[in-house]
Order: sequence, then structure tokens, then C-alpha cells
Amino acid sequence: MKTIQVYDKPMCCSTGVCGPQVDPVLPQFAADLAWLKTQGHQVDRFNLAQQPAAFVENSEVQQLLTSEGTDCLPLILIDGRIVSRRDYPSRGTLGTWVGSEAPIEAPTVISEDGECCGSSGSCS
Repeated sequence: MKTIQVYDKPMCCSTGVCGPQVDPVLPQFAADLAWLKTQGHQVDRFNLAQQPAAFVENSEVQQLLTSEGTDCLPLILIDGRIVSRRDYPSRGTLGTWVGSEAPIEAPTVISEDGECCGSSGSCS
């Protein structure tokens, strides 16, 4: 199994899903990391505002922060190797990197009156 480390920009909480304006990417990414854990992978997530020591302890991360500032964040490392910078990858991309196939979820269909119809597409 793989070890995934996420080095996030400074956020108000560990997931960044609090406050008046939540980046819609963050809840999805948090769910994707939870999915990786269910696949047996170790996932560690570090927030610069709350865990600055983690950023200093990793020499590659520290070097990028020194040369580029927080613009290089988020950083995604798999087994100690940087695989992504400045962006949160999709579940499919994460799955490819760790060798797990991401499940293809059927889209939820919404009827004209806003009622959920399920994945069958039938709103009867």
C-alpha cells in the first residue's frame, strides 16, 4: 500500500471546508482521501496554519516553500515523491497514482421539480 501526504495552504481548519466561502473542490478532495483510506492506503494531511513543523521536516517541501512560497501548495506526495503541485487531483488521478481503480459513480438525475430520481434516470 502507498503513503499519501498532502501539504495544504494555510486554512482555518484541517479540511478547509469551513468559513463563509468554501472552495467546492475541498469537500470532494476530502472524500477522495477518505476513499484512499478505505483502499488501505495511509493518508496524512498537513495544514500550514496548524502544522508548520510538518512542512519544515520534509526537506523537499521546505525547499519549494523557500523558493516559491505558498504558491506551490497544495503538494501531493506518494511514497515521498512529489506527484502534484498547485492543484487537487481528481479521484481517478489519485487512483491511477496508487494503483487502485476509482469507482465510476452513476450521476444522480434530478427531475424538473428538483426531486432526486436516482441513477436510473426514471422519475416516475
